[in-house]
Amino acid sequence: MTPDIAACEALIMDWDGTLVDSQPLNYRCLAAALAPHGVALEETWYRARLGTSGGDLLTELGVSASHAEVLTRCGELIIERVGSLRPHAVVVGWVEAAYARGLPCAVASGGGGAVVRAGLAAMGLSRLFRSVVTREDVARGKPAPDLFLEAARRLGVAPGRCLVVEDADEGLAAARAAGMRAVDVRSFVSSKW
Repeated sequence: MTPDIAACEALIMDWDGTLVDSQPLNYRCLAAALAPHGVALEETWYRARLGTSGGDLLTELGVSASHAEVLTRCGELIIERVGSLRPHAVVVGWVEAAYARGLPCAVASGGGGAVVRAGLAAMGLSRLFRSVVTREDVARGKPAPDLFLEAARRLGVAPGRCLVVEDADEGLAAARAAGMRAVDVRSFVSSKW
């Protein structure tokens, strides 16, 4: 079973956990970025908050260090290891099918732009996406609809004609808030965790 891309005019993909099995790498890099600040990041705590923006995670952890500094370092570590990421082949297949039909595709991620773009380039997927919208592009992250609404705006497609593919409850809530249909990719892929 695949999403009904014939019933939409644009496809909007989440990045982490949706296009790529990145959560284990993200966890290791965030833990490494927090360690110099005396903050231990527990894996079970992190896993329970998948889909939550990095800034919100740091706030919830009570991190007193500069959030920008920690997130920048985390991003640098991820980019250094971006070659270890593995795409979810079935989801990439959906994007390739949409692209072949001429549907505009975008990535809408709460991750950092440099990290997402480096990952897309490393996996040879950049050509499939007309737009990449990340946390730097909007005021609010998921579960607010801002990322998806901005992606639809950039693609020139009405929100109600977009199909979102997501792997987190926060992202699915954001898609609903944006007035978009959504597919929960967790039924189709599994993480290495």
